[in-house]
Amino acid sequence: MADEDYSKASAEADREVTRLWRMWKTVFEMLSDRGYEVTEEETKISLNDFRARYSDTLGFPDRNKMRITARPSQAMTEKYTPGPPSNPDRLPADCGTIYVEFCADVQAVGTKQVRAFNHFIDEQNHHTGIFITQTPISPSATRLLNGIPGHVCEHFLEQELLVNITHHELVPKHVLLSAEEKKRLLGRYRLKESQLPRIQSGDPVAKYLGLRRGQVVKIIRKSETAGRYASYRWVT
Repeated sequence: MADEDYSKASAEADREVTRLWRMWKTVFEMLSDRGYEVTEEETKISLNDFRARYSDTLGFPDRNKMRITARPSQAMTEKYTPGPPSNPDRLPADCGTIYVEFCADVQAVGTKQVRAFNHFIDEQNHHTGIFITQTPISPSATRLLNGIPGHVCEHFLEQELLVNITHHELVPKHVLLSAEEKKRLLGRYRLKESQLPRIQSGDPVAKYLGLRRGQVVKIIRKSETAGRYASYRWVT
């Protein structure tokens, strides 16, 4: 009987590690797609390496070890810097280091956990934080997460990261425009941003890319006649 229990526990641990490994890879792909500096080794970590680094003594994943920080690439910094590159008086880039945390608590994730997460973001001066939980967080915790002045904090459920939605063949490519590219687009067509079709910031692809209200994203679709065509959406 003891051997049977051990086998069941081992199989459960293996399933849980595999599940977290898939999410871990999705998170690194997401950071790369947003423009952060990540290595190929981190993005393509093998299951065995992940198990060795992030499992506890019983073989289950240890979420307390699963913490990520990354810096924005030069290309991302340029995209998030307002004004033309030729302007020496441009405002600072609206991006910086990002911190990702997998919350270890299974139930009742609320203001206590979010307050600790917010404190770490503020203390370490990270520009952006991603808080990943196994279960939904309370409405008051959501408000608290979105309330740190000068910081951008996001929440994901683990199940949202099991697969990379941008890899699906029906999901077109989304490309964030810089502030200068947005200005040129609106000027070319003599439009106000509010006249563009809209995409909600909570849209799965917009959330994956970390799009913020007021930004404009270019969506590139395949066409049987034109090959490819582009449309634009205003993030609301």
